[in-house]
Amino acid sequence: MKGILLARIREFIRQPYSFLLFTGMSILFAWLISSLSIGGGGGGIPVPVYVEDGADAYQQSLEEQEAFRFYTVDKETLEEELREGRVDTGVLLSEDDFAVLIGVESPNAGLIQQTVQEVYTESSRGEIIREAAEEQGMDPDQLVSAYEEATGMFQLSISSFSGEEGWQYDDTVHRVGGFALFFSIYTIAYGVVKILTEKRMGVWDRMILSPMKKSEMYIANLLYSFIEGYLQIVIIFAVFYFWRGITFNDRIVEILLMLIPFALAIVALSILITAVIKNLEQFNAVISVVTVSLAMIGGAFWPLEIVSNPVLLFLADLNPIKYGLDIIQGAAVYGYSFTELLQPISVLTLMTVLFTGLGIHLMERRHI
Repeated sequence: MKGILLARIREFIRQPYSFLLFTGMSILFAWLISSLSIGGGGGGIPVPVYVEDGADAYQQSLEEQEAFRFYTVDKETLEEELREGRVDTGVLLSEDDFAVLIGVESPNAGLIQQTVQEVYTESSRGEIIREAAEEQGMDPDQLVSAYEEATGMFQLSISSFSGEEGWQYDDTVHRVGGFALFFSIYTIAYGVVKILTEKRMGVWDRMILSPMKKSEMYIANLLYSFIEGYLQIVIIFAVFYFWRGITFNDRIVEILLMLIPFALAIVALSILITAVIKNLEQFNAVISVVTVSLAMIGGAFWPLEIVSNPVLLFLADLNPIKYGLDIIQGAAVYGYSFTELLQPISVLTLMTVLFTGLGIHLMERRHI
């Protein structure tokens, strides 16, 4: 077992090109897209706002938001920025209503609309209550005070993972996590498929004649694939933590530890894929389709909260990337504890057991 691990490590030292390629691509894509998302500036995603007369109060409330950087422009500038694609979404504020202008389809549009709607609702709530109180001959101040006290008496009942505080979204954390998990699948899968090539070349037949057990041969190869893929995830998160200044809610170590089940689940999934294909050419075709599909359905490229199709949401529940992102977002954005994140961790562990058992069974049954 140690001999196999050492051989794989020496092979990695001689030819680390695929590992460096996937790691570099993940860092590059996450870095570029997150930089574009924040518009090269601080304070959140930039959103131009045109303010009509009487809407200044709403503008001030929007400027206090942290998730987006609302800045005031004239109407011509707003239209120009949307037309030229410098921003995805803009907002037009009026005294009684608002409009969200979309230049390019983006998951941020729904979040921006929700943010502006909350500002309007919060700003107008007191006035509406006062007007209603005056119409009924009641004391407006007393009614507003009673309403504010009553709103604190309700509690939200939770029936599923994530949702106690509503939907929160950190674009940079999502991009880093999504691309890290996405490209780690390639690294792990191409490590596991070497079992197939070694079996085809007769290497395993020669090793079986040695005192080494077949279980040790599987464990050594799979352990190395896990280490290589997990190391890639660690490097990507470390780059953004130290060089980009993304703190991940000061829980990067916890996040990385909780992502161990994800890496194991991808190792197990790779075993299953390797067990059902016949040669390396088929593997190259299948892994590309499977990996991109997992990333798209699992929410690596966009948040699942904007997806409404029940079929896609059902498929996402069978996707390890979804649960990996739940861990990242849960810890870095929502601040969930380890206990609150046991659900995605448990699902990933279950996937590891099922995929590993089924994959090795198919491998041995097919004698590959």
